[in-house]
Amino acid sequence: MKRFIFSFTTLITICILTTTQSVGQKQALHLLPEPVSATMQEGSFLLKPDTRILVSGAQASGVASLLAQMLNSPTGYHLTVKQSTEEQATHAIVLRINPVPDTTLGDEGYTLQVLPRQVMIAANKPPGLFYGIQTLMQLLPPAIRNHTVIKDTPWEMPCVNITDYPRFGWRGLMLDVSRHFFSKAFIKQYIDEMSKYKLNVFHWHLTDDQGWRIEIKGLPELTKVGAWRVPRTGEWRSYGPPEPGEKATDGGYYTQDDIREVVAYAQQRFVTIVPEIDVPAHSLALIASYPGLSCTKQQYGVNPGSKPQGEANVLCVANDSTWLILDKIFTQVAGLFPGAFIHTGGDEANKKYWMNDQEDQALMKREGLTTPEQLQSYFEKRLAKLIHSKGKKMIGWDEIMEGGLAPGTVVMCWRGINKGIQAARMGHQVIMTPIWDTYLSRRQGDPFIEPVAPGNLRLYTCYQFDPVPDSVTAENIIGGQGSLWTEFVANGRHAEYMTWPRALALAEVCWSPKPKRNWPDFIRRVEQQFKYMDAAQVRYARSMYDPIIDVAKGNDDALKVTLASEIPGVDVYYTFDGANPDNFYPRYTGTPLDIPKGASEIRVITYRGQQPVGQQINCPLSLLQQKLEKKIKQEMQQKSKRQ
Repeated sequence: MKRFIFSFTTLITICILTTTQSVGQKQALHLLPEPVSATMQEGSFLLKPDTRILVSGAQASGVASLLAQMLNSPTGYHLTVKQSTEEQATHAIVLRINPVPDTTLGDEGYTLQVLPRQVMIAANKPPGLFYGIQTLMQLLPPAIRNHTVIKDTPWEMPCVNITDYPRFGWRGLMLDVSRHFFSKAFIKQYIDEMSKYKLNVFHWHLTDDQGWRIEIKGLPELTKVGAWRVPRTGEWRSYGPPEPGEKATDGGYYTQDDIREVVAYAQQRFVTIVPEIDVPAHSLALIASYPGLSCTKQQYGVNPGSKPQGEANVLCVANDSTWLILDKIFTQVAGLFPGAFIHTGGDEANKKYWMNDQEDQALMKREGLTTPEQLQSYFEKRLAKLIHSKGKKMIGWDEIMEGGLAPGTVVMCWRGINKGIQAARMGHQVIMTPIWDTYLSRRQGDPFIEPVAPGNLRLYTCYQFDPVPDSVTAENIIGGQGSLWTEFVANGRHAEYMTWPRALALAEVCWSPKPKRNWPDFIRRVEQQFKYMDAAQVRYARSMYDPIIDVAKGNDDALKVTLASEIPGVDVYYTFDGANPDNFYPRYTGTPLDIPKGASEIRVITYRGQQPVGQQINCPLSLLQQKLEKKIKQEMQQKSKRQ
């Protein structure tokens, strides 16, 4: 897949010139993700207290009950679900499982027809009905997402004909609960929100160096020791290590009953939970609980987020105890999670510990292994056999390919896309979550006004991501996901901020047909979804409105400043004199700016018409000079690599 380099000024021009679809339809509908086909009709359907929810067949009852709950909470109605074969029912929402399957819809597709006197949702299977009701909810006013009753609201939806089905079967979000623990209630809320946008896989990163989050019967130290660390607040990696005698009080874990409850909640919403137990590296919480599993056999504390102090966070491959404990862990994990997959991590193993360990060196000699990569391959193949014995398929990060890959193992590609291309060509299934396109832990805008985070990932970049690279066929690419690592994300509100609206972009990328991709229209629909999120009190980022400040070197080697907006229809205003700009100050027209003599700062703000829409950024010019120097250095390094 080619990576395109562009200026955001050019992007605005492209967006304005992009041909949009029919104005009448697009002005009325704001569905996200964009359906395969949607046609407006005259009229509307009015939801009233006497509206009936009718189902044909027991398979539709669970989805219908969810719909009744979603409608009753904000309307104050008492809609009930009734079994009925009445095809021409009036004042009714009818949910029907197709008696003869529609082959174009598959298992997750649906048709939705809204007429003035009836709403009909039809699907081959319950997941399709569920996605149909999510679309129906977006046809109603945003207040439908309120948690309390909203009086005197006309609950009206436009008449439409919709046919819809997904592009990919894997449409995921990953949440890391090791670096910071998130409550069971928040996990359920997160799953509920993602399901509203037809995301269907929740990748639950349950273990890492900073915390073990799942109860395993017979291994009590995992939750007694591994689930807790000393409390720290501030910037990740700046924390001090545990002090002598300091109590570990920060953390938590999910009991097996908690897990069952969350799994059942997700199943009701047709979300598959994929648990991740990260081994052989990122295992310090496990090793802190059972020190004999590391190559050093030393006792370590759970890392609170400080710089590594030489802790051996990698399991000893040759140790029999490693495999006895892994068997116990994965036996219980397989029993708790009914989905087909278990994620086993496999990334960023510090192999020096293996190379200095007598047991591991003896194992390598017996097995004819000559490199540490081959030893990890030995570990991964043995682990895959263990996972398969539990009736599951193994997924690992793309490092598991180094040294050879067990048949049937699924590769989750994060270090760019090349490893994914390689795995797909080898016949392995691949899930794409490349760091530059899908890592929701990265900043969404200018570091001056965004929360602290590593790197940058704008909404536009998420929307341009495609899971299928140009050089491979789609056969082995089963989908994509956004991944939220939480080193810098300490609570649920911050997790929501980092997730939305970028997860909306990824939801559309993974569900909608690629030819439907339309950036200006996507932004229009995102702005409407903000109203629904406001009603539901879901936090989201407004970074797409903020100005973008960049720098280049002119022909005379002088610093040149460029300004832009990420979205179309927004003007950028600026000052160099220390004043706070508004729309009476100079507007950026696309020509790089010369810096006035004596200026030390540029202040920038965005407007739409007469109203400010983005945050003001006050940027010292000295930082722009540093940014330019960094860019020049990176360009020289890239040129050197090409030579």
